[in-house]
Amino acid sequence: MSNVVILDYGSGNLRSAERAVARTGADVTVTDDLAAAAAADGLVVPGVGAYAACMAGIEKLGAGPVIAERVTAGRPVLGICVGMQILFESGVEHGVETRGLGLLPGAVTRLAARRIPHMGWNTVSVPDGSVLLDGLSATTRFYFVHSYAASDLGALQAVGARVTTAAHDQPFAAVVEHGPLSAAQFHPEKSSDAGYALLSNWVSGLPSAAVR
Repeated sequence: MSNVVILDYGSGNLRSAERAVARTGADVTVTDDLAAAAAADGLVVPGVGAYAACMAGIEKLGAGPVIAERVTAGRPVLGICVGMQILFESGVEHGVETRGLGLLPGAVTRLAARRIPHMGWNTVSVPDGSVLLDGLSATTRFYFVHSYAASDLGALQAVGARVTTAAHDQPFAAVVEHGPLSAAQFHPEKSSDAGYALLSNWVSGLPSAAVR
């Protein structure tokens, strides 16, 4: 059984994320303990609300270096919603730019869409070789709630990231897979069986505690 830590840095949505990951059979802990976050087979970085507030929580906890060191060491990390967005170089909200963790290239900006927020069920366009979305059909829908996204798809592809896209008047990154770093703009924990499939695919790729 793989052990997964869901990082508690003051963002919400922790318990629903915990239940969703536990459904896969993983041993799940919600904690702000950075030693546990560093040692876990898999680390989930959740996030809801404002980019700047989430980054402030990460910085207050001192979690940025732990997340970065895991990625450098090839240890799996999964960012969800704003937890995905803070993995990028920066986020721009209401004209204010906030520095992110810089583990993915580009900025997170407001969607150029007629209706904001983007809320509801959407299909995604999955590239060949996706691990997180393996086995899912082209008609599978995921649940989105957001006004901002990473839309510089070229920058992601330039570093070799595998990018699943969605569109809300403009294309944006719905899922990014880049080595040990994975991220989803939608909420797997609110996406029913489709979200369960993604989380199961991620957990199945984790090194188990028994093997370590």
